[in-house]
Amino acid sequence: MGSMDQKDDHHRMIAATGFADLGFDVDVGPIVQTPEQVARQAVDADVHAIGARNLCSKHLTLIPELFKELAKLERPDILVLVADNIPPKDYDELYRQGVTAIFSPRSDIGECAIKVSKLMLFIRKN
Repeated sequence: MGSMDQKDDHHRMIAATGFADLGFDVDVGPIVQTPEQVARQAVDADVHAIGARNLCSKHLTLIPELFKELAKLERPDILVLVADNIPPKDYDELYRQGVTAIFSPRSDIGECAIKVSKLMLFIRKN
């Protein structure tokens, strides 16, 4: 789980712990990272997905930068999931940029884990 801006870390850790409790292998990065640092950590850890949080209204800038960094590292296959207070009007743009799923910070962790599992299985099969 990567955080690309300074914000309360509490919710990020709840999500990370919840996913870990449900069997996911979760790597948690430092509280504040650049898109380049998030991408590098993801590649070094050989992850299947990045959960981006704490974007502080910069989601339309930070997410494309993250995709550029993943492409530079030749890992465009890593899924990018966003969990933040994203205005619904920005969902379509984020999906166009390549985001796999968008979750509210108030989303149920169990339901998120099921959706992420299904997305990963679907993408692996195709």
